[in-house]
Parts: sequence; C-alpha cells; structure tokens
Amino acid sequence: MQIGQASRTSGVSAKMIRHYESIGLIPSAGRRSSNYRDYDDADVHRLRFIRRSRDLGFSIDRIQDLLKLWSDRDRAGSEVKSIAQAHVAEIETRIAHMREMADVLYALADACEGNDRPERPIIRSLARNGASGH
Repeated sequence: MQIGQASRTSGVSAKMIRHYESIGLIPSAGRRSSNYRDYDDADVHRLRFIRRSRDLGFSIDRIQDLLKLWSDRDRAGSEVKSIAQAHVAEIETRIAHMREMADVLYALADACEGNDRPERPIIRSLARNGASGH
C-alpha cells in the first residue's frame, strides 16, 4: 500500500511516517517501479504500535527500546515492565510539578482582587521570582 493508505490505516500522518523512516524507527519502505513507497501489513502494525506508544507519552528513544523488545521473542517480561514503570514515575513527577504550579497560581489568583487598582499580586510575584533567577 502507498503512504496515504498506510497513514489512514495506522492513524499516523504521512509526514510522521517519513520522519519515523528517516530516524530508523521503522524500516525503509520498499519502492515500487513508480518510486512510490510500498508498505505492508507488518509496517502498519508497527506504525500502530508507535502511535499508541506516543499516545501514552513514550519518548522516541523508549519506543525504540520497546520495538526491540517487541521483536525479541526471547525477551524477559521484566524489561518491558521496567520501562513502563520508569515512564509512570516520570509522569507522576510531572503531575506533581503541575499540581504545584496550579496551587501557586490558585493562591495568586485568590490574592488578586480583580479590581481597577494597579496593585497586582500576580504581576508582583512573577516580577519578583523572575529577578531572583528562578
């Protein structure tokens, strides 16, 4: 199948398919005599795997690791589990950081009366923290 059909079938844009091919995430597609790329069902299956991994927030490097493990029938399940657990820990750290940011912004918004006075706790806080190098 040509790249357009592979894109529609896998849910990965043609641009990203070409990118994944250029970085070696997927093998180079065969070429037809017309020089169009030619993808098969295995390529589409691999693209779906990549798309789902990206949807779950895995980095390209981690996806490469997962793809290697996926194709290795002798792999230990613990390797895949370890990658997933490390990813979950990173997500949990980002969630905690975002929660802290939201809490600070809630507090600053609560301190702002929202009237026409020029005193703005939010602006003062941003200017103060910006000057200290944080």
